[in-house]
Amino acid sequence: MGAELFDPFATVVRRINEPGTAAALRAAGPIVRAEAPAGGPVWIVTEEALARRVLTDDRLAKDPAYAPPSWDRWAAGLEPTAAEQPSLTTLDGPAHAALRKAHAPLFAARRIQGFADLIATIARRQLAALDGPVDLMADFTTRFPLTVICELLGVPADRVDQAVAACARMGAYGPSEFAAVMAAFADLAAAALEHGGMAAELRDRVPEGTSEEQVHYLLFGLIFASQITTDAALGFLVARALGDPSDDLVGEVLRQQPPAPFTLWRFTRAEVELAGVRLPERAPVLVDIAGINTAGAGADLTFGAGPHYCIGAQLAQLELRAVADVLAADFPDARLAVPYAQLRRVDRGMQGSRLVELPVLLRG
Repeated sequence: MGAELFDPFATVVRRINEPGTAAALRAAGPIVRAEAPAGGPVWIVTEEALARRVLTDDRLAKDPAYAPPSWDRWAAGLEPTAAEQPSLTTLDGPAHAALRKAHAPLFAARRIQGFADLIATIARRQLAALDGPVDLMADFTTRFPLTVICELLGVPADRVDQAVAACARMGAYGPSEFAAVMAAFADLAAAALEHGGMAAELRDRVPEGTSEEQVHYLLFGLIFASQITTDAALGFLVARALGDPSDDLVGEVLRQQPPAPFTLWRFTRAEVELAGVRLPERAPVLVDIAGINTAGAGADLTFGAGPHYCIGAQLAQLELRAVADVLAADFPDARLAVPYAQLRRVDRGMQGSRLVELPVLLRG
């Protein structure tokens, strides 16, 4: 079936509780054909059991080398291919497993939990520095997760502004801008490697033959993913904490407003049949994380599933809990500066949803 009557990748501004396109996608079937942002068809999986099979199916590759040959890399927002630049998000099979093994001890649940006090201190310090009515989406939701990951990796504290600026520039995706941004991230990575921390530990753990440039790219991936995974979710978390609280705030926010509404691209290695639909070779496939999460009780694909489950899931959840706890303990009189129902979000297709603004009075 197809999604001819709506565009699941359109950028639309809505009220915070206004429904998006997830219900229409589900109504169109378990696997829905739509028009890809870079042109041509894309197949979107909307049913949980099928999604979990897709996320563990080695007939589908993460490597952008399998993207449709008609796609422009920049229009599609594709990473370099795995051959050009190995990464957790483009490798599959044994090569991915080896690289993941190098990362796993750095982000294991017990180790990450050991940073709880540090992360809470960062949240407390950054929130305490704000005064009067403040839009937390203007800086805090970006700066906080970047400060955390920079601290853990060993990026000097005076380089956080550089990380904020580099992440902001990732929105302008083109050959010249990408090269400039990668140079900025490489500079951050080099600084981290000089100062020790997790960056140096990762360098010592990566598979033999990994170049310094490739280590820099791996560190870029950790810095940028840490920001983009937590930034938007923080806005929704604070909005809910102050305007629509619940007992399982972090869990509900992540399920209802996952940082990524769709998985990253997967491409069929050869012709594949899914749910009775025959997909050609090099067909792009997405999983509708947001739709599946809200479709039924217990469904939760926020951080994916299978071998590509998000390596930073524990850190993202700890950061969200830290902000919620600091708000409750240190800012008991904090409130939204506008009614909760009037908050607006911008749905940006594959880039996810983000509050347009979040005006808050932290001291009542």
